[in-house]
Amino acid sequence: MQGSMVNGTGRVQVISRRVVHAEPPPVPSSVPRTIHLTPWDLRMLSLDYIQKGVLLPKPEPDRRVQPAELVDHLASAFAHALGRFHLFGGRLAVDERADDGTITVSLSCTGEGAEFVHAAAPGVTAADISGALYIPRELVASLFPLNGLSSADAASSVDDGEDSDSRRRRAPLLAAQVTELADAVFVAVSLNHAVGDGTTFRHRQHVVRLERSGGGAGATTMSPHPLPVLERWFLDTCPVPVPLPFAKLEHAIRGYDRATTLHECFFHFSAESVRKLKAAANSEVRSGEGGADAAMVVTTISSLQALLAHLWRSVSRARRLEPSQETAYVLLIGCRGRVKGIPPAGYVGNAVVPCKVTSTAGEIQAKGLGWTAWRLNRAVVSFDEAALVRESVKRWVREPRLAYNTDMLSVAAVGTGSSPRFDVYGNDFGWGKPPLTVRSGPGNKLDGKTSVFEGRGGGGAMALEVCLAPNTLARLVADGEFMDAVTVP
Repeated sequence: MQGSMVNGTGRVQVISRRVVHAEPPPVPSSVPRTIHLTPWDLRMLSLDYIQKGVLLPKPEPDRRVQPAELVDHLASAFAHALGRFHLFGGRLAVDERADDGTITVSLSCTGEGAEFVHAAAPGVTAADISGALYIPRELVASLFPLNGLSSADAASSVDDGEDSDSRRRRAPLLAAQVTELADAVFVAVSLNHAVGDGTTFRHRQHVVRLERSGGGAGATTMSPHPLPVLERWFLDTCPVPVPLPFAKLEHAIRGYDRATTLHECFFHFSAESVRKLKAAANSEVRSGEGGADAAMVVTTISSLQALLAHLWRSVSRARRLEPSQETAYVLLIGCRGRVKGIPPAGYVGNAVVPCKVTSTAGEIQAKGLGWTAWRLNRAVVSFDEAALVRESVKRWVREPRLAYNTDMLSVAAVGTGSSPRFDVYGNDFGWGKPPLTVRSGPGNKLDGKTSVFEGRGGGGAMALEVCLAPNTLARLVADGEFMDAVTVP
């Protein structure tokens, strides 16, 4: 579909939209008709799509991918990725069961395809996106497809009597947008959160590698990443499909205030800066600072735990919390390879559990970086499959509750998604230069939401995309203790 549509920023123009199908098409016998969603999947129906994108330099004229071939080249790579993840070309289906007033939601492998958007912003440069500490939120949001949708928007009743035109307008599970800028290209992808988590998202993104040895614009080769595991993990006692006690799916979804003013910054921490934080945290633990006990002394604080503890303490100061005010850090703990029956790699679906670490603002300031990092460390190493996973899943099946970021992130909380282990800068898009930076879309953005990424340059460098109330973020940027660890990539 061709068109000339300008979004609210007045800077990004949508040139075309197309439906992309799996290439090569999957063998029909290998495609399950229905994939039932697990409790972990179903609770994500209320969340926005996962949205991540990379900023790339434009290909040079002497590269095998010519600038004129850019969009078709990326559309072809997208189709090849969909060939491996053909289930993302389907839609969510809702079965309303009148006999007991419940519904079931499943992934219907219809092969309807994913959406590919071509856009242009000739007046926008790479520096407009990545050249400043503060992120231009409206501009970056306009670079992403499927904004403002909950994951439930990809669903419809299987026997609802809709005409075919209406069915075609259901939101896709997966969409990509390629925006040509004055001197760069932004490639953004949005994935329905009910069919996958961040690890699934990154697995899909890396499953196709462009051939480095030559070939045409569409030449691709499969990456060494493991094949997707489509079979979902259920407890033996869990009914399949899982009935949800809602007469209508839309009745269970509540929105949140998207009009709340928030600002975002992208902070980069060099490998050396991260090493210093890690060394400081471990030194404090070993020396007994902050009231360390024997259990703490034998603990080794990781680089990520030290960095997140540094952030937690700094944000609490920037929020000007009273010493007695309870504050929390919400971590997402991955279950791949931790829980029996879930493979360590290749599992498609949601396989993370939230873990909330609580303290008071006074404690994390007075007891220091090492003690705060140790609290985060304990949450990870004390992972209890029986209590944290199996018992919680049993409770959820008895009393289903959809996930809402506002329930997890209170006014004094910080929560982290994504991972520095996801390879941001290693993608070869066919023109020999790595991405310039990474950004996430507007989905699921709340006060305290933080995304952690691999830092540019590798070697242990990390980056934090931090979303806070304007006054809080301004104080964080002015906090010398926090900013001393921030480096310019």
